[in-house]
Amino acid sequence: MSFDRIKVAVVILNWNGKKFLEKFLPSVVKYSQNDASIIVGDNKSSDDSISYLKQAFPEIRIIENSENGGFAKGYNDALAQVDAEYYILLNSDIEVTENWIKPVIDLMESDPNIAVCQPKIRSYSEPKMFEYAGAAGGFIDKYGYPFCRGRLFQSMEEDIGQYNDVVDVFWATGACMFVKAAIYHKFGGLDNDFFAHMEEIDFCWRLKNNDFRIVYCPDSIVFHVGGGTLPKISWRKTYLNFRNNFTLLYKNLPSNQIFKVFLLRLPLDGIASIKFLFDGGFKDFFAVAKAHFAFYVSIPKQFKKRKSIKHKQVKEMYMGNIVFDYFLKKKKTFKDLSQNKFS
Repeated sequence: MSFDRIKVAVVILNWNGKKFLEKFLPSVVKYSQNDASIIVGDNKSSDDSISYLKQAFPEIRIIENSENGGFAKGYNDALAQVDAEYYILLNSDIEVTENWIKPVIDLMESDPNIAVCQPKIRSYSEPKMFEYAGAAGGFIDKYGYPFCRGRLFQSMEEDIGQYNDVVDVFWATGACMFVKAAIYHKFGGLDNDFFAHMEEIDFCWRLKNNDFRIVYCPDSIVFHVGGGTLPKISWRKTYLNFRNNFTLLYKNLPSNQIFKVFLLRLPLDGIASIKFLFDGGFKDFFAVAKAHFAFYVSIPKQFKKRKSIKHKQVKEMYMGNIVFDYFLKKKKTFKDLSQNKFS
């Protein structure tokens, strides 16, 4: 079966997420059908997601992946079969709103160097609050700790219009990522080895190393449940976050920064693992150790990837230490941070 080229494709990756499709897909159809084609890529679900989609939404194209390769490979496999100018990677646990697509596409079309864009992400359960996974655009400090405008660690801000400006950011959330399809494929898409978590940061960093812009658009708003596949407290999530964080640093940092960054990260990760232990998170404690071991074993493979990347000191990186600023200096909001420390 052949499919004509389309301008905008909303692609939802599903894995055993029938409950989310039932709850949120109607809003996607209602507020997207005039601006985009809607596609569901299924990661070999074992529930009855596929039969539900065929019955309830026969007009929606379904791409059935041959395996559950995680978030990264799942999207790469699905998007390889979608001929579009723009992709919107959309989590199944997101409620979209009226006119959520056009402002972002208009912004991206205003500058060929804008490769990726994200909307404002607010919490589905607390609609006035920013949501953890993306908020008002993602950043990272020089030691690899990600944070957002509107969210530092577990501290979420209320949206009172303080981030209603269009700005360049370091990374855009994979929960709702607008990306130019040609650029996505040219730079290899998401890294399959990440499986899940931080693959969007790695992808955005690769683009920034090639002088593309990652931008936040406040005129589009969506509401995210969060933690749809893995629970928020999960040793598996801990493992993936620590392993993938080291991997993205090793792949993307300039050579003159790798040693000193890793030298500080080792004791900080040790402190984090001990905190897990004291909080009763025995599985999380061992997950950190397992993550480090998995990263060290993967270094030869990651070194080959690193050689293919053009490295530079990119913009929008926070050149301070967000851990010290947040926990020791008690800076709890993005605007509390020293703005002159952003590169």
